[in-house]
Amino acid sequence: MGHGHGHSHALSEEPASQRVRTLLMWLLVPLALATIVGAALLYPFGVEQKTGAEIGLHQTPVEAVVTGVAENCGEKCVAVTVKMTDGAASGQSITIPSVKGPGAPSFQLGDEVVLSYSGSQPQAAESYQIVDFQRGWSLAVLALLFAAAVLLLGRWQGLAALGALLLSFVVLVLFIMPSILAGQNPLMVAVVGAGLIMFVVLYLTHGISARTSTAVLGTLVSLALIGVLGALFSALSKLTGLDEDTTNLVTLLGTSIDTRGLLLAGTLIGALGVLDDVTVTQTSAVWELRRANDKLTWRELFAAGSRIGRDHMSSVVNTLVMAYAGAALPLLLAISLAGRSMGEILTSQQIAQEIVRTLVGSIGLVAAIPVTTALAALIAVRQEVAPIAAAAPDPEPEPQPKSQPEPKTVKRAAKPVKPRPARIEGDLFIGYDPDKGPWERPSEPRARRAAPARPAPPARRRSSGSP
Repeated sequence: MGHGHGHSHALSEEPASQRVRTLLMWLLVPLALATIVGAALLYPFGVEQKTGAEIGLHQTPVEAVVTGVAENCGEKCVAVTVKMTDGAASGQSITIPSVKGPGAPSFQLGDEVVLSYSGSQPQAAESYQIVDFQRGWSLAVLALLFAAAVLLLGRWQGLAALGALLLSFVVLVLFIMPSILAGQNPLMVAVVGAGLIMFVVLYLTHGISARTSTAVLGTLVSLALIGVLGALFSALSKLTGLDEDTTNLVTLLGTSIDTRGLLLAGTLIGALGVLDDVTVTQTSAVWELRRANDKLTWRELFAAGSRIGRDHMSSVVNTLVMAYAGAALPLLLAISLAGRSMGEILTSQQIAQEIVRTLVGSIGLVAAIPVTTALAALIAVRQEVAPIAAAAPDPEPEPQPKSQPEPKTVKRAAKPVKPRPARIEGDLFIGYDPDKGPWERPSEPRARRAAPARPAPPARRRSSGSP
């Protein structure tokens, strides 16, 4: 779904030209109308989904607080006393045995837990079982920290990103999940739902502009490619999509669900958030290249944008692969302990479907770079780049009214410049006359004889007192 990391791309720009607006309208309006019509046709109007006891789930969650822990029920058992805070026996304390050992939860006084009530006798301890911890407050604190970080960095754009993230969950919970549970084709539901999320998230986060519309087009084309490749290779690989969770879902619903389509729906929704990142980045890069040099042709814009996209490609592919590998890590560890070869592990149903998800999503991400770059270059060359505003000339001085006399300028007498003394050149003992030709330094004895005799300076009195 739409990611919330908040791009800082500069999508604010001059208004698009009429040619660009017309081109984008012809490309996007049919797709937007198809998304709206598809959502109206696939939404289960008037269908009430059965939940809880109506589909055979007789377990009711009850909140409680741990008030005591005693190891007196066996070697691998611990007795946990809890006080229920809601349900039919609210305020009553009961003691429930719990498993003790590696991998088992550890309880302490004051822990807030969730009990599963079977619905037989509210006061009997046998009707309850500890199934989970309450973690609402910790998740709420984490959500507040996340929102604060996004708002602190992104400010108004961060607020728009949080709003887009909230709307993505709304589409997921109120459209995608009810439609699939009502028996609609999961792949078609995922395509329409991804389209709704994409239109809402991109335009709300990045604004209504030619750049955003180009990113929407690139995302739509890449999503279509992921859907086609996923359907093709899941059929060639004979993937059924039936893992443990899907089997339990089909058993509870008692209705037929296209489990292979459910697998493809998860692939589309998982790749949508990363596609947003790729398409917006590529579109912004092409637009800035066009703004920097409006003489670039379509081919030159495409080549330059593709060079930028190659650096982005490796990181986004690695992101998607690591995301799927991290989600399937417990499964990988469990299968590796079965003593099977690497080939058998990779071609098993549970691992093969993760491989198909990863590779199909990665192909879509790689294809999004040239597709979005080509679309952005095609539209950007038709964009009229606003010329840089020239510096305004200095305003001319306003003429003074004739009624006021012009100010008289008082001229001051210039100070006489004193001539600089001539520089003395030549020998300091004999002097030098330039009219006598080039000067040659005489030898030292001759210079001493030619020098006029000088009276000897008076003798200085010595401080020692000797004559």
